[in-house]
Amino acid sequence: MNQDELKRAAARSALDHVVPGTVIGVGSGSTVNLFIAELGALRERIPGAVSSSEKSSALLAAQGIRVLDLNEVSDVPVYVDGADEIDEGLSMIKGGGAALTREKIVAAVATTFVCIVDASKLVARLGRFPLPVEVIPMAREQVARKLRAMGGDPRLRPDVVTDNGNVILDVHGLSIDDPVRMETEIDGIVGVVTNGLFAKRGADIALVASRGGIETRRR
Repeated sequence: MNQDELKRAAARSALDHVVPGTVIGVGSGSTVNLFIAELGALRERIPGAVSSSEKSSALLAAQGIRVLDLNEVSDVPVYVDGADEIDEGLSMIKGGGAALTREKIVAAVATTFVCIVDASKLVARLGRFPLPVEVIPMAREQVARKLRAMGGDPRLRPDVVTDNGNVILDVHGLSIDDPVRMETEIDGIVGVVTNGLFAKRGADIALVASRGGIETRRR
């Protein structure tokens, strides 16, 4: 199986976690795009979905799935999303698609976070993938100085504006020994909207696709 086939297998396995009759939370990214395509077969069994990006919302609508505003929803039993990296404790780095803030908001509301990945995303320690940080534009250089003081090498992601109207700094070279502490520290920098560490609210379940099949990992 190639990587695309592994992603599709992970996406398909997440259908088993969809709770009929309830709103599903949906993230963003290449593996989630495949999940949305599979979710179309269940459109009659769910009242709608809450999405973490404009692109995902468009794909959901194209599948005939009603897209709901999170402010209209009181309960999201399951949120399905991918990751750029995930460790053994199911902490993640996310934000390669620049949707990290809305992803983190929907994840915070959801009862169960199901992460769908292929085995290449598993790491012993987070940080090989540059850490995305969403920043209010006027604070870009102020935030970059603070990130350099933490040992990182922040680089502005070119030609990217988030759905919230902000910019992304991709931070290379961080040593992430304590993901919860680092997530908290970066979020405390004035001008940061949020960062791509999902450690305080990591995944509850990881569905990891490899050539040997789907492995289910639980927090």
